[in-house]
Amino acid sequence: MTPRTPYIGRFAPSPTGPLHIGSLVAAMASYLDAKAHHGQWLVRIEDVDGDRNVAGADQHILASLQRCGMHWDGDVTWQSQRTGLYEQALRQLGELIYPCGCSRKEIADSQLSLTGRQAQALIYPGTCRHGLAPGKSARALRLKVPQSPHCVLHFDDRWAGHVSQDLTDDVGDFVVKRADGFWAYQLAVVVDDGDQGITDIVRGADLLDSTPRQLYLQQVLKLPRPAYLHVPVVVNELGEKLSKQTGAQAFDHGAEPQQLLQDALLPAARFLGMEVRADSIAAFWQAAVPAWEQVLRNLPNPG
Repeated sequence: MTPRTPYIGRFAPSPTGPLHIGSLVAAMASYLDAKAHHGQWLVRIEDVDGDRNVAGADQHILASLQRCGMHWDGDVTWQSQRTGLYEQALRQLGELIYPCGCSRKEIADSQLSLTGRQAQALIYPGTCRHGLAPGKSARALRLKVPQSPHCVLHFDDRWAGHVSQDLTDDVGDFVVKRADGFWAYQLAVVVDDGDQGITDIVRGADLLDSTPRQLYLQQVLKLPRPAYLHVPVVVNELGEKLSKQTGAQAFDHGAEPQQLLQDALLPAARFLGMEVRADSIAAFWQAAVPAWEQVLRNLPNPG
């Protein structure tokens, strides 16, 4: 592939447990995309959600990546060490931020009269937008989304094609700092990607729907917009996305490299549409880069 503007990609797992095969698919896609574009591949541990972190999971994740032959560029970063950047972003957002005293139950109750698409999502109705009601105390901090005209955001995903979302109708004002005091994923990921100069984000399609919120944050924080590629997610026999919550098992139990190749790397490659033949991990990556380039040539927006 022809080199372009220096490519910087990243893999950003949450340390809520060891990597499972679904995580490996996302890691592999982001790693191969960086290699195919002669770019850098960074690793960031998204441990901003302190209550869900599992002790030692971050080191297990890093060891698994290395055992799979995925070697990152530069130093690994941890979100928990970057809170000063999030505070700075909050100050920059200024009057677009307001305190909200609503619980999830109250927001859910406010949707009972809604029908259609709005009834299927927890859309914030703007209850605290103009101030807290008497007797209410601040829980979370929300970011105002334009109301008139509606905030409609578009982007071309390299895998999924054209994506559009009416942020006003489909999401509403969204949380940037949670009621438990932790930074919201949407704010932290946008700040980190901007600070690290990420040009291309390759991740699972479960995050496709949150991308417009991140685009809006990039606009108001005056950060560049990366290119996006959302790969399909691995699901279990019930059709649920593989995750720690749905009982996904770790793919790395310390097996020999040959076993890791057969049980994890080759199945992950097949899931991404690549038929790779290799008898070692080193040979796998040598064959996987051109195989990924072939996958890219068949996408709506090859990039």
